[in-house]
Amino acid sequence: MSRRIQILPDSVVNQIAAGEVVERPASVVKELVENALDAGATVVRVQVDGGGKGRIRVSDDGGGMGRQDALLCLDRHATSKIAEAADLARVASFGFRGEALSSIAAVSRLTLETREADAEAGTSLRAEGGRIVSVQDFSRRAGTTVEVRNLFFNAPARRKFLRSEAAETRAVSEVLVALALANPRVATSLSSKDRTLLDLPPAEDVATRVAQIWGEEEALSLLPVAGEEKDLSLRGLIQRPDAARPGFRRAYLFVNGRPFRSPAILRATDRGYRTTTSAGQRPWVFLYFGVRGPAVDVNVHPAKLEVRFRDQALVEALVERGVQEALSLPASSATLDSHPAPARMAVREPGGGEGGPPAPRRDRPPGPAAAAEDSQMALFMPGAPEAAGREEGEEGGDEAAVPMGVADTGRPRLWQVHDTYILAETRDGLLIIDQHAAHERILFQRLMTAFREGGQSGQRLLFPVTLRLPPAELAQISELRGLLARAGFEVEEFGGDTVILQSVPAPHPYFDAERCFREMIRELTEGSPLVRSANNQYERIAMTFACKGAVKAGQRLSRDEISELFDSLFATDLPYHDVHGRPTIVRLSKAELERKFGRH
Repeated sequence: MSRRIQILPDSVVNQIAAGEVVERPASVVKELVENALDAGATVVRVQVDGGGKGRIRVSDDGGGMGRQDALLCLDRHATSKIAEAADLARVASFGFRGEALSSIAAVSRLTLETREADAEAGTSLRAEGGRIVSVQDFSRRAGTTVEVRNLFFNAPARRKFLRSEAAETRAVSEVLVALALANPRVATSLSSKDRTLLDLPPAEDVATRVAQIWGEEEALSLLPVAGEEKDLSLRGLIQRPDAARPGFRRAYLFVNGRPFRSPAILRATDRGYRTTTSAGQRPWVFLYFGVRGPAVDVNVHPAKLEVRFRDQALVEALVERGVQEALSLPASSATLDSHPAPARMAVREPGGGEGGPPAPRRDRPPGPAAAAEDSQMALFMPGAPEAAGREEGEEGGDEAAVPMGVADTGRPRLWQVHDTYILAETRDGLLIIDQHAAHERILFQRLMTAFREGGQSGQRLLFPVTLRLPPAELAQISELRGLLARAGFEVEEFGGDTVILQSVPAPHPYFDAERCFREMIRELTEGSPLVRSANNQYERIAMTFACKGAVKAGQRLSRDEISELFDSLFATDLPYHDVHGRPTIVRLSKAELERKFGRH
């Protein structure tokens, strides 16, 4: 009888294992840099030639290895990170399977040079195709250098599928950027041939690291995020809605310092941005999760690019809530030292889909995030405020919250300038409020609240307005008549292409009902980025009504109207952005004003 089952030789087994771990040069860089970080490196230097296909060199100043460990580290399943299966549930290091170096050596010509700090001499070994060909003493400083040449030299089918030199170099850079963001206090550099692509000195916080990589202007567009739930904590940075752009986004997720991918968490982030960004805008996010205990499994992907949370719904809810609360913080025009948010912060409950009205909102009491891990916030942004909530001993209440900095005695002094902006003096500077954007946010929240409570009443017109409309808009009115009535617009068909507007809302004395209604129906019919960003018909109507019905730029307001607008804005859940994602407020600190006038 013929035998069909056979044991594969070690060389084939190693290449199969390498196929799971080593996809391209960037995979090699990721594994080697992670080993350097696990070894306690404070400086990591990466050099590549030919996009990494010709040569990859990673050097560090970490703990290094002795001769015996250097020989063992190229064996499969050899690791210093775990000793038994139970360790997988609590592993805190990057590399732990013991496959990386053996897999890399199996498909390359590898040289490893290493020395422990207290050793008299280091060790240099060379391997080719997974086989060690030489070992010798070597004089070098403490740390480790791994050089990988001719990647996939013995697997030409794999090498053939590698991309161009530029594409592979770009992939290496992306991997190194993620690890640099995860470890801002480690100096990191990348060079290709004679060009320096990255040169990142140690940074005290992630905001500084972002500025090193993408520039100070991008770092200034970020807001701190914080939250905590059970054994899970969230820290990080998100982009202000007004700075978000369509197309490519920079989104980096980390759990216990390890980069990972999760489309579901990014969708939760986008839900947190709802009503503050238009459809297609993709804000940058940098989210860092701290997990205690076996609440996350990092051993679900060969390259450790994915993780599995025990309670995925809890993680997504924490992210959505954290983003909403971060957006309730003010955005400074030129600084990151924002003042605390208003005390009242609402949390969106599950629900509110297309089939029904939005679910009720509730005021969220301050959670443990306001007190826990405060020192960690320094890693993300200098001078970042604590998670939003009332200060200790502060009494709650239903009164409108006023931004910190307003004088304790009496009301803030308010002025209208250019019939468009409202200036508010504070203890530590000046607030500049766009009256149209502010009124948009107010009208949106009022109508959404009214929808949850059954609708808002309209004002009956003494002389009803007759409107002739195109067929598509007539069909839209017919479909939305019930919701329009709950928004205060009572519409009756008059026959043919005509409808009669019997009653309308009255959001302010300067409201042009006919113009607002026509523009609303046109936008709802034709669609727009604003309409497409809404989650349901309630939000579509509320957004378009807020946009078209708000007081306009150029409208002079009375003193009482200015005061009411100011108070109403800070009583909303998201006072610092209108429904388009544009800022409603620009803050100028007193120190900034003094710098402008040369007082410092």
